[in-house]
Amino acid sequence: MRVKCVICDKIETLDDESIIAKRLRNRPIHTYMCADCHDRIRDKTN
Repeated sequence: MRVKCVICDKIETLDDESIIAKRLRNRPIHTYMCADCHDRIRDKTN
């Protein structure tokens, strides 16, 4: 499954059977954030 980060627009490939891919398929309101953006936001909020 190809996903696009909502912040930096980086396109990544996820395994179709992973939990994140299943969550994105079943709940389209959820958005994907790459690990770099997720870590950067986590560090700035702490």
